[in-house]
This record gives sequence, structure tokens and C-alpha cells, in this order.
Amino acid sequence: MSILITGADGYVGWPTALRIASETDERVVLTDNFARRRWVEEVGSVSATPVSDMDERLEAARTELGLSNLSFVEGDLTERAFVDQLLAVHEPSTVVHAAAQPSAPYSQINGERANYTQHNNLQSTRNLLWGLEEAGMTDTHFVETTTTGVYGAPEFPIPEGGATMENDGERDEVPFPAMAGSWYHLTKSHDAANMRLAHKQFGIPISDVRTAIVYGTETEETRPDDRLKTRFDFDYYFGTVGHRFSAQAVAGYPVTVYGKGEQRKPFVSLEDTVEGLAALALMDPAERDDDHVVYNQVTRAISIVEMAETIADVGEEFDLNVDVEHFENPRDEDETHEMEIENERYMGLIGSQAQSFEEGLQDIFESLTAREETIKSHEDRFLPGVLTE
Repeated sequence: MSILITGADGYVGWPTALRIASETDERVVLTDNFARRRWVEEVGSVSATPVSDMDERLEAARTELGLSNLSFVEGDLTERAFVDQLLAVHEPSTVVHAAAQPSAPYSQINGERANYTQHNNLQSTRNLLWGLEEAGMTDTHFVETTTTGVYGAPEFPIPEGGATMENDGERDEVPFPAMAGSWYHLTKSHDAANMRLAHKQFGIPISDVRTAIVYGTETEETRPDDRLKTRFDFDYYFGTVGHRFSAQAVAGYPVTVYGKGEQRKPFVSLEDTVEGLAALALMDPAERDDDHVVYNQVTRAISIVEMAETIADVGEEFDLNVDVEHFENPRDEDETHEMEIENERYMGLIGSQAQSFEEGLQDIFESLTAREETIKSHEDRFLPGVLTE
């Protein structure tokens, strides 16, 4: 038996694999097809932090962290034969599925990328779920990082997963409606529905982890050696808003806030993300409350203007003069949206928030100021542009 981590070369997948391997003696099997590296290169950008190749990463995990229970298999999860062989050989007791094309802007470029995103993400998840069923492995705990983006931006507090629907005096609990706003986010809405169906039809225990916007560059396991670092994208397509703003500050650009900027977005640190996924991967089956559980992986909501002002304040500690500028909002959105998300179930996994936004920014600026030239040489990637392919 083993624990399988998909998307293990990625921003979240790699440090999650290190955390899980450090807390278990079980074999931890990593798989990836290195597509994220190709996608970022395709849009003309790079990771600000150096990303070692997988052999170097595994060697550093052995020598620096003492981890001898990691192994890697390269392959494409959209290929059913590969998935079937992966499951048959390694017989995972838990699958942590973190593999996906994760960028909403990339999925919105054109029809080709929208189609690619939906095929890649949905086919991978379906192959894994059906693979478990047809291999007779329906006791395997299936954990997937979906996204809080499946909820959209409703005007009421967002529950952890379900919703109560009332019609003609009758009430029932139903799945939260898919209100996603991009072709990428819809893949996670479909994944959530497919996981629910796989639980209903096959009995597979499911943990649907709806991950907020993740920030940070380090976890406990990535700090000792540069070969252990995870990637950090800062371009328009793959850089999340906090990461992109931070990189702009390092490059000498003002942090741009559209409109009032009082609309709040859900955030979670990389450290807290990794801790939550590891807790689920290593959870005793007897401790699970239910065989289909939704977790809102978020520690707090932060407004765009608060984020910008905090980036400016922390930037001063690194001798950066960061201006915050407001511009007319080109988007049709509520600039005062509160974004309330329930997270009691998720906080029960991690106990308490390990890293605040300010502490995460300290890590980010420490990493980025050491690589200022890399950012400045790709500063044209802060905005959408012509693709290299």
C-alpha cells in the first residue's frame, strides 16, 4: 500500500508530498507530466524561484530531510492505460489529487485552451475515479484540491459544501450550485459533481478540498535547501493576485487597485494548505465523520485594498518604496463584496492558522528580492501578451 500524490511537481503538490512523507513510513508515490513547466514557458514566463528537476528534488529530500520513502513516476493522467497501471502497481490507500491546469486566465485565452483545460482536468479525475472502481480499490480515500472558485461570489455566507433548498414548503440539503466564472473553475465544479457521483455509485470515500487563493514561498520542509523550493509564478496567467502584486513591488511597479478594492477574496497560506492536505492523507478511516466531505480550505478573506496596503507596508521592511494606486475598474463586479466563507471543518483539521498574510509576505519578499533580476527581465509578463507558441 502507498499514498499517491498527483501533480507532485507543482506549487502545492511538491511541498505537500514532502510534508506527507515526513509524517509517515508508508511509501509516497509522486506522479506528474511536468506540464506546468511547459505552460509557463509557453506564456513567456518563468518561476521566480529556481525549480530543480525531479531527480535533484528527490536527492535533496533524502540528504537534507532524511526522506527515503519517496518515489516518482512520470506520466499523463489523461491516458487511461497509464492510470490503470499506476493504480495496479502501487495500490494506494489514499490519492491526493493535485494535478490540473490551474489557471483561469490561461483557460480564457481562446477556445483551444478552454478545450484543453477542460479535457485535461476532467479526464484526469475521471480516469482516477473509474480506475479505482474497476481495480476493486473503492476503499481508497480520494482527496482532491478543487477551489473556492466553484462558489462564485454569492451575497450570503458560503457553507462548507452543501446548501439548503426550499420549494413549496419543503426543504432539503443539495450540492452548492456551480457559480464558477471561468472555464478552469468550471472544471472543478464538474470534478466536484463527479466525485459526488463516484461516492454514490462506487462508495469511494471523498474529501473535496475547496482551496482558496494560496500565498507563500516556503513550508517547513522547503527551507533547508534551494533544491527543495517550490515554484513561484508571478505572470498574468499563472501568478495569483498576491504573488503578482508582490513581484510588481519588487520590480518597482505600483500596486494597482481597481476601483475601491474593498471586495474580499479568500486566502490560505501555503503552509496551512500543505498541513490540511497532509492531515487528510494521513487520517485514520475511523476518524472520518462521513464518506463524502467538503472542506473550505481558507483561513481568512482579505480585501484587495488591504492586500495592496499590507504589501506596501511589508515591502518597506525590504527597502522597497511601494505605491498603491487606484484606477477605474474595467470589470463588472461589486467592489464592496464581503465574501464570507464558513471554514469550521477545515480549521478542525489544522487546529489553528500557522501563518498570517503578513508572515507569508515576509517569506515572499525574502525570496523575490534575492531574485530581482529574474522578475525584472520578465516584467512584461505582468500583463497579458502574445504567447510564445
